[in-house]
This record gives sequence, structure tokens and C-alpha cells, in this order.
Amino acid sequence: MRVGIPMTLSFFTFYPLWKPFFEGLGAEVVVSPISNKALLDEGVKETVNDACVPIKLLHGHVSALKDKVDILFLPRLVSLDGKNTLCPKFLGLPDMVRYSISELPEIIENRLDMKKSRFELYRFMFRVGQRFTDNKLQILRAIWQARYNFSRYRKLLLHGLTPAEAFPLLESGEEPDKAAETGDAIKLAVLGYPYALYDNYVSVGLLKKLKEHGVNVVTPEMVSEKDLKKMSKTLPKNLFWYYSNRVVWAAQHYLRDQTVDGMIHVTAFGCGPDAMTNRLIELEAKENSQIPLMSITIDEHTGEAGVATRVEAFVDLLKRKKGIL
Repeated sequence: MRVGIPMTLSFFTFYPLWKPFFEGLGAEVVVSPISNKALLDEGVKETVNDACVPIKLLHGHVSALKDKVDILFLPRLVSLDGKNTLCPKFLGLPDMVRYSISELPEIIENRLDMKKSRFELYRFMFRVGQRFTDNKLQILRAIWQARYNFSRYRKLLLHGLTPAEAFPLLESGEEPDKAAETGDAIKLAVLGYPYALYDNYVSVGLLKKLKEHGVNVVTPEMVSEKDLKKMSKTLPKNLFWYYSNRVVWAAQHYLRDQTVDGMIHVTAFGCGPDAMTNRLIELEAKENSQIPLMSITIDEHTGEAGVATRVEAFVDLLKRKKGIL
């Protein structure tokens, strides 16, 4: 049995959980290709015009997978922390894909809603596992292995690695090298949703460009759950959406921590929650700190040269401010 997982949206959050889980059930995991122009063009053709770039790209990933797998894994993600809800497009994702793309294989679209119980993730995995085998012991063993792998993944991100850096270490079992951060380099907090930050095509290689400029980069995934929870109590009211809240809380953490020289917020054109997320971060940066902030909006027409010019100018400004240029 070949299970297809699109390399976008929740991929950068949960792939290290799903991969060992399905392999423990005896399935072969097939991942869609790295995002590229052809995938996005295919997604634009398949989906509605007012969808955001990540949703259009998802349709391209599904199209690339549909003839190569026996079953597609597109769960209906409702809540991942028991409190906040994912954006409406995540909730309707299986339906949106089913009615947009023809001749799809079977879809696993089980609902994951952590508001039901703190153990709902394992119940969800058990229900999915029953579609592959009646052997309860095999399902429990697969869940245990997946849980171990996912816990190690989270520790690698907190160590300062990006998903692209962490995935090979999970496969090899090697430990990360010591952090190469130097005291006199610029340190930037790059904020945004995982599927925007860590997808090189969507972000037009932003993280790579910053590292080429000798910048130390930190992201929301490098902030501990304890610190995020602490920041959730600093605003009069939080937003409704899971990923948006984590971006705002991470921004709050870096603003108050005062260990970064600047912040970049990557937003997706057409993303409703991002309109409020970006405004909140702007207000907090303006009122509570002197840390410079730049917003970069991405869409299917974003040019790499334009982003590179803006990033280079922003980094030069920060270096001059710090007296190292």
C-alpha cells in the first residue's frame, strides 16, 4: 500500500510523525516533489481564484501524487493544541481537493480535533491504523515509534535547526553539530507559517539568502512551548487560528527577549488570518520595542530578485545600526 503525503501545509509540522507511523503499519510513504513552478501552475489551474498561494500549491502537490499512490493522506485538521482552531481552509481541505481534482485515489480524511481530549492524537492515529491492519499491537507499536521520532524532531527544531536540516538527522540518527552562531553577526527572527518559511519555492529561498549574508536566523519553531504559552497571556485577546497565534506569540517572545537585531514577517497574499497577524506584529513592534520589522508578501507572481534586493537592503541597514558595516 502506497500512502501519498503532499510536501506542503502541515508537512513541515507533522511529517516526522506520519512517516514512521505509516511505515510501522507496513505502508510505503510517497512524498510529492519539492515545490516548483510547474506544481504551482498546475495548482492554480485546479483551485479557485481567491485561494491563497499555499492552498493553490497544495492542489499542485496532490495532482503530482494522485497517479502514484493507492491512498492520499489529507486529514481534516481542526485543532492541534486543544484550544485554537486551524484556518477554515484546513478544515475544508479534503472536500476542497475532492471537488477540484478528478480521478483521485481513496483519501484518508479523518478528523483531528484535540479539543475532544488530550489523548485525541493517539485515538486519531489508532483509527487511521485500523484502515491498514486489524493487529492492534502493530498499530500501538507504530504509534510509539512515531511518537519517539516526533519528539526528537521537536528537540532538533528547538536546537535551532530548520526542518530541511532536521530531516536527514532523523534518518541517520546523528546528533546536530554545535551551533555555529557568532556574537557579532546579525540575528534575525523570521516569522511566518511553516509552509511559507520552510518551502524554498514559496519563500523564494529567503532563509538560504539570509544565511548567505552571514545572518543567524531564528523562527517560531525554535521557541519552546513553555515560552509560547507565556506569551499567549501578554495580549488582551488571542486570535482564533493555531498557526497565526504561534507566529504572534513568537514575535512577542523575540521582541521582549531583545536578542534579535530585526524581524521579517513572511505573509501570503490572499491569507485572511495573515491580515490581522501582520497588523498585530506591527503594532507590538512599534509600541514595545525599537527592533526593526520588515514584511514580505508572497504570491504566485513574487520575483526572487525583488525579494533578494529588499533582504539585502534590510540586512545592510541592521549591520550599519550595529556598527559592523
